[in-house]
Amino acid sequence: MKTLVVYDSVHGNTEKIAQAIGAAIGSDVRVARVGEVNIAELGAFDLVVLGAPTYGGRPTPAMREFLARVPASALQDKKIASFDTRIPAKWVKIFGFAAGKIAGSLKKAGATVLGSEGFFVKDTEGPLLDGELERAATVAQQWVNWVKWAK
Repeated sequence: MKTLVVYDSVHGNTEKIAQAIGAAIGSDVRVARVGEVNIAELGAFDLVVLGAPTYGGRPTPAMREFLARVPASALQDKKIASFDTRIPAKWVKIFGFAAGKIAGSLKKAGATVLGSEGFFVKDTEGPLLDGELERAATVAQQWVNWVKWAK
């Protein structure tokens, strides 16, 4: 199963989660920063995972720009999943989270959304809370199993 993990990271926390997801998936996986991915590549993968930190309830500008360039139906019937990094403050829920907005954008492009997950950082700049890298690996395996089951 070919997998692409696309991420943007400001303080390195989202990159760590992306790398943990890629490592958990194992072989035939590419982990790349959002600026290193050509939109035309997306169709070559069985699973596309996208992630960014949450800022003001949205993904980073680089991820939003990437998502805006994904043409309608570019991911028709592709399996995708999304993730973000976020602080655990309750007031943040008012604005929403990046993972849900990433998933919604890709669903509009024709993708089948397997799930969205948030990973917690202690403060805006991090570090990740204890156990989050391990949780990322577990979530990645769930997404892989869903793709295999759906075939």
